[in-house]
Amino acid sequence: MGKVLIIGAGGVATVAAHKLAQNSDVFTEIMIASRTKAKCDAIAADLKARYGVEVATAQVDADNVPELTALLKRFQPVLVMNLALPYQDLHIMDACLAAGCHYLDTANYEPLDEAKYQYSWQWAYHDRFKQAGLTAILGCGFDPGCTSIYTAYAAKHHFDEIHELDIVDCNAGDHHKAFATNFNPEINIREITQKGRYYLNGEWVETQPLEIHQPVTYPEIGARESYLMYHEELESLVKNFPTIKRARFWMTFGQEYLTHLRVIQNIGMASIVPIVYEGREIVPIQFLKAVLPHPEELGSNYTGYTSIGCRIKGVKDGRPKTYYIYNNCSHEAAFKETGTQGVSYTTGVPAMTGAYMLLTGKWGGAGVFNVEEFDPDPFLAKVAESGLPWHEIVDGDLEL
Repeated sequence: MGKVLIIGAGGVATVAAHKLAQNSDVFTEIMIASRTKAKCDAIAADLKARYGVEVATAQVDADNVPELTALLKRFQPVLVMNLALPYQDLHIMDACLAAGCHYLDTANYEPLDEAKYQYSWQWAYHDRFKQAGLTAILGCGFDPGCTSIYTAYAAKHHFDEIHELDIVDCNAGDHHKAFATNFNPEINIREITQKGRYYLNGEWVETQPLEIHQPVTYPEIGARESYLMYHEELESLVKNFPTIKRARFWMTFGQEYLTHLRVIQNIGMASIVPIVYEGREIVPIQFLKAVLPHPEELGSNYTGYTSIGCRIKGVKDGRPKTYYIYNNCSHEAAFKETGTQGVSYTTGVPAMTGAYMLLTGKWGGAGVFNVEEFDPDPFLAKVAESGLPWHEIVDGDLEL
C-alpha cells in the first residue's frame, strides 16, 4: 500500500520497524536512515531474519535539509516517521514539504540551545502543509500520543465536559544499572531538570523542578512517589479540549535515580552550555550521554512494568464522573518480541499505529495536527491489537 521511511535507529525506531514489518500488507516498502548506517543495517538484518522482510537502509544527516530532501526524492516515501531527536523536527518537516511526503513524530520540537518545549514552532507549519496537501501528525508516541488519544476517547464516549486531567506515568521496572535513562539521556535529563508547569483555570502555573510530589497507586504495581512536571501534550490538550480547568502530568522516579540526577546537576554535567576542553568545544550533557548506557541496550536485563494513563474528572448527563484509562507494559515481553525495553516499546508501537491510520485512510487531512484531533476509536483498536491493550476504571478513586 505504501512506502515508509524511518529516520533514527535507536530503541523507538527499532520497535516501530518491527511493527511495520509485522504489517507488510500496508507498509509495502520500508527504509531506515540515520547518521550511522551500521545501526540501520543491524535492524534491517534482524527484520529479515525474523519476518523475511527486506528493508532498505541509508546514511543521512537529518539536520541537512538538502541531503535529506534528496534521499526522500530518491526513495519517494508516502510517509516519513521522525523517530530521531526533537531538535531535528523542523528540518525534517522542511524536507517533507520539499519532497512531497507526509510527516509523523513522537516528540515536539525544542531548540538545541534551550530546554523549551512548545508546539508553536510546529503549529506554524500548518498553512504550508495545508497548501501542499500533506498531513503532519505530531506527538504519536505514548505520552504524548496514547495519553492524548485516551483523552479524546474519554471526551467522545464518557464525558460531556472534561474538567480535570491528570496524566500519570510510572516506570516500575528495574534495569539493574546504577544509573541509566530509558530514552535519549540528553532529552530525558533536560526534560526532568526544567521547571514544572501545570494548567489551572486558563493560566499556566510554574513550579520548581520536581517540587510537587505525592504517592500514586498504579494498577498491579502499587504506590509510587510521583512528581509533577511539565509535558508537551498538556499544551495541545487544553487547546483542543477547552472545558479543561486543570491539567497536570506526573512521573515516578526512584530515590537512587534522583540522587544521581542531583549529583549530575551539582557538578555541571547536566549543562547544555558549551565549554572548551583541551582545545575542543563540548557540551557537558552530550558528553554525559556518550558515557551512559544506551537506552536500546537496557532491555536484556529489564524486569517489571510501565503503567501510563489518564485520570479524568468531568460531567456526563449533568452528573460528576471519574474515568481512568491506562496501559501496563512488561519490559520482559517487549524485549522478547523486539529486543528493546518497555519504554521504547510503548513509544514505537503507537508511532507505527499512527502511520497505519494514515496509510489506511482512517486519519488524514491537509495541515499539522496533534493526534487527539483524529478519531480515537480505530487507533485504540489497532494499538491494542499491536501489543498495548488498554483498560478502564469508571467512577473509581483517582487519588489526585
